[in-house]
Amino acid sequence: MATTNTLSDPAIQLQLRQAKMDDIPQIASLSERAYAGTGMYGYSEPVLIGQQNHFPDGQFVVIAGDKVVGYCATLRISEKRAFKQHNWGEITGNGYIATHDPHGEWLYGMEVCVDPDYRGYRIGQRLYNARKRLAQDLNLKGIVFAGRLPTLSTRIKRYGTVEAYIEAVKKKEQRDPVLSFQLRNDFECIGVIPHYLDADHQSLGYGVHMMWRNPKVPQDVSQGKQKTYGGRQPDSVRVGTVQYQQRKVQSFEEFMEAVAYFVDVVADYKGDFVVFPELFTLQLLSMESQQLSPVEAIEALTKYTPQFRTAMRDLALRYNINIIGGSHPTRMPNGRVENICYIFLRDGTVHEQAKIQPTPNEAYWWNIEGGSELDVIQTDCGPIGVLICYDSEFPELARHLTDQGAQILFVPFCTDERQGYLRVRYCCQARAVENQIYVVMSGNCGNLPNVANMDIQYAQSCILTPCDLPFARDGIAADTTPNTEMVAMADLRPELLMTARNSGSVQNLRDRRHDLYHVRWKGK
Repeated sequence: MATTNTLSDPAIQLQLRQAKMDDIPQIASLSERAYAGTGMYGYSEPVLIGQQNHFPDGQFVVIAGDKVVGYCATLRISEKRAFKQHNWGEITGNGYIATHDPHGEWLYGMEVCVDPDYRGYRIGQRLYNARKRLAQDLNLKGIVFAGRLPTLSTRIKRYGTVEAYIEAVKKKEQRDPVLSFQLRNDFECIGVIPHYLDADHQSLGYGVHMMWRNPKVPQDVSQGKQKTYGGRQPDSVRVGTVQYQQRKVQSFEEFMEAVAYFVDVVADYKGDFVVFPELFTLQLLSMESQQLSPVEAIEALTKYTPQFRTAMRDLALRYNINIIGGSHPTRMPNGRVENICYIFLRDGTVHEQAKIQPTPNEAYWWNIEGGSELDVIQTDCGPIGVLICYDSEFPELARHLTDQGAQILFVPFCTDERQGYLRVRYCCQARAVENQIYVVMSGNCGNLPNVANMDIQYAQSCILTPCDLPFARDGIAADTTPNTEMVAMADLRPELLMTARNSGSVQNLRDRRHDLYHVRWKGK
């Protein structure tokens, strides 16, 4: 295969910097190339998003021109975790680094990969140097990791045991492309970890437990208060959830006037987010002179999609607020009908999140099919996630978003009677507890007699928190009166989530058994 190395061009330079969200597609591609033929897989984009959201200052890239040719990922861990036996999935949260401890005394090096066409330019050395500088800047005790042994499988017969092979490398009787490099960089071998990564067949699943001590930090003296790194989160995020009453409208303009009223209200209270319910755009069907068939209804709604997107984006810009635009059944370019939540950020960006799990009712009435993409959305208030109604009843979906760094989960919903509503509410409260995140619910009340599937509505919109001492007593930051059109608002503090996750009465995320189970996303 022809090389793609561009360094022969004098205009191309190698630069090392911290990784950014925009680098993620290139990093994913690089990791696939770096691990081709090893039996291991590269990183998916959701995993890389999680790494960025949990510890952005710990991820580095080397670029040649505008191409990413090297990548390293790190997280912070406690001394107790640093030196006990572990495996890759357990220590890294299966790559998402959801196990990152912002108060950890040690830096854990979970990944270094270099483009095969750019090996020989000491890119790995540059990345190791960046790690050491980071550990020193953070005043950490040092760096630990479990290194690979890529030539072990071909030499195990000669040496008999992994320990004998490592000893030969340490004595320079045998060269290993990874371990020899790490020893030259002043890392000490402190042990062997069996079954560290069983997918690494070249290393026979072993990891070499390595350590580098920060010479600028006394190893036997308490460090006291440490410097903090990473993007500074807002002190609080103000959220308004709209319990929206369905009523007949005469025009699209009348519909948008009602929507703009609520946007204006929350914006006047200096809100950061305003949330609308699932399927609230079905109100547009009340303009029809007679009840439409499901196929006709979808086609009628689809014709409003461009207007709806344009008008909602304009509201987000005009009122300087992020809008979670409920959901809008949409016929996609490929002919599928999906239930789409449009997210309008106040910088003018528009995102889409399809409902992953359509209900039997949606499938029957609207022929709605589920989406296959579920990613966090980066906002000026931190990463968020959106699950539409029934999606909240599947814990794997919320966990996937939390692993990517979501701190607030928005759940637009539409339920016809109390039992259905309570299914969604109880599940949302569970998602808040098990993921230690905030969950915001927004539902419809009222009815549309001439619109199929919108006969009656039951809603009690709310803003939910984890159940622990720093939060509201009942895990409810704000609530509404059932079936009454109104707005509920609350100030959510991201730093309280970090406190709960790292030193709460219970620490659900930290205490997960990564050695036993994890969520692996197979969608796009």
